[in-house]
Amino acid sequence: MKFLLPLILLSLMPFSVFAQDVPKPEISAKQAYVMDFQTGATLYDKNGEERTPTSSMSKVLTAIVADDALRDGTVTKEQMVTVSEKAWKTEGSRMFLDINSQVSIDDLMHGIIIQSGNDACVALAEGIAGSTANFVIMMNKKAAEIGMKNSHFMNVDGLPDPEHYSTAQDLALMASYLIKTYPEEYKLYSQKEFTYNNIKQGNRNPLLYRNIGADGVKTGHTEVGGYGMIGSAVAGDRRVIVVINGTSSMQVRADESAKLTEWALTSFKNINLIDKGAMMAEASVVLSDTRKMKLLSSESYLATVPSFSKDAGKVIVTYKSPLVAPIKQGDVLGTASFALPDGSMKEVPLIAANDAEQSSFFKRLFEKLMILAVGVPE
Repeated sequence: MKFLLPLILLSLMPFSVFAQDVPKPEISAKQAYVMDFQTGATLYDKNGEERTPTSSMSKVLTAIVADDALRDGTVTKEQMVTVSEKAWKTEGSRMFLDINSQVSIDDLMHGIIIQSGNDACVALAEGIAGSTANFVIMMNKKAAEIGMKNSHFMNVDGLPDPEHYSTAQDLALMASYLIKTYPEEYKLYSQKEFTYNNIKQGNRNPLLYRNIGADGVKTGHTEVGGYGMIGSAVAGDRRVIVVINGTSSMQVRADESAKLTEWALTSFKNINLIDKGAMMAEASVVLSDTRKMKLLSSESYLATVPSFSKDAGKVIVTYKSPLVAPIKQGDVLGTASFALPDGSMKEVPLIAANDAEQSSFFKRLFEKLMILAVGVPE
């Protein structure tokens, strides 16, 4: 005997304001992308998927690959590397390494992140992988692992190459990965200066010198790509990641990245649309002595919404009713669907709060006969 199980839809907490209703600042950067770190929500997108030279911003990926090598024990921070002629001769921004000198992996990491040393990138790559070519292979493999679908790297320092590119969106994903995976190592990105070989250099990140909660991550510049940067800042329990590229000067880069950062931190907030274990519905159960079953959220869900939004969000609960025993605690029995600020939907499985064993044979037979006579109970 089969039951006709109607689909139950419960709609709760309607959204009144969406993220696209928030006024956006005008900027001159050719590419810009802003995301909320906790939720991954896109807050601002100007040509965010357009391929662009990465310049020194790709050094963040160089450092991430090095962090992997440090974590798995391939190298140690104290390990010394001999500076090759290739590293010593590398053009562009420099850590000012001396040829044939010995330098620690730890100092090279400082030289890359704070001083943006191209010579440090080459020395580090050779010390970890034996050659820059081998290290670049590791970089592209790591980019794919992170989910950087529109990126390709040809060198370890970001020097111009037509096949060396990324997107503002991919660079934001890279920064998010860094902060989530290596929170302790990330602290280095907020260090404002580093001295090596008796030469003191300041961190080039302009956001670190403004009182807006910035703590990273990396600037870059090439003639073809313009001035760009990846920035991250925190206010309260929120963090945002800002990427811009293609600005005309260092000053414009500083002003526009600060403008986007402050806008993103003040214009949005994060709210819990649902807590793990929250009861979303109570459904009838048939063929069991347990007559009611609570449907619980299997996970929490945090959403980024406009800061002036008063509503929590829209939740649509879907399940088939009545539920038919046997049911085990944790069985997926329905879904809670959320209308997100960007108009997309997120689904969270709803699970059984407890077991519901089948009743005895004669009870089940009687209940089936009653259902045939008067219908399925609500």
